[in-house]
Amino acid sequence: MKKDIINRILDILEETYPEAECALDHNNVFQLIVAVALSAQTTDVSVNKVTPGLFAAYPTAEALAEADPEDVAEYIRRIGMYKTKSRNIVSMAKMLVERFDGQVPEDYDSLVSLPGVGRKTANVVLSVGFGHQRIAVDTHVFRVANKIGFVHEKDVLKTELALMEVIPEERWSKTHHSLIFHGRNCCVARKPRCVECPIKAYCEGCEE
Repeated sequence: MKKDIINRILDILEETYPEAECALDHNNVFQLIVAVALSAQTTDVSVNKVTPGLFAAYPTAEALAEADPEDVAEYIRRIGMYKTKSRNIVSMAKMLVERFDGQVPEDYDSLVSLPGVGRKTANVVLSVGFGHQRIAVDTHVFRVANKIGFVHEKDVLKTELALMEVIPEERWSKTHHSLIFHGRNCCVARKPRCVECPIKAYCEGCEE
């Protein structure tokens, strides 16, 4: 797909979803990284229901590091894989305290060294928490970017790297959020609403 068409599509998506931003409730970078770690294979809405109680009980990395994972699990039991996630976020908090003085690091390699933090989580934290331009590829971004025709890749990592080649760097973070909102609100996985899609004239995968 030609870059002028890609930019036109991005313009339309940004106009359509001006509110597109991180949907996970958080007040600081520590809360953000915990929320993103909890969101794996779980909706942001579900995460937002459990994090107020969790953050009230464990407001800092130091507090969470001292917690019993079984106690933490009780706060997040309504989300998927809550036992594994409770262990991960406690371990993550311990490493934050031991290696980073309780602060979330601002570089990719340090972030992915933390338990429960993969490439997507690190990119979200760098983008939303620290203002870096990043494209975090989740299931929505992977599916929608390939369906539209921005890229034609078979896995998440290749999709991320390919998007970085065709999307102007100053638009990376906004593109991430726009594609997520489009995937949730129009280009839904089970039955895309192509008839009402604002970019149907440009989309390679339009099913209208």
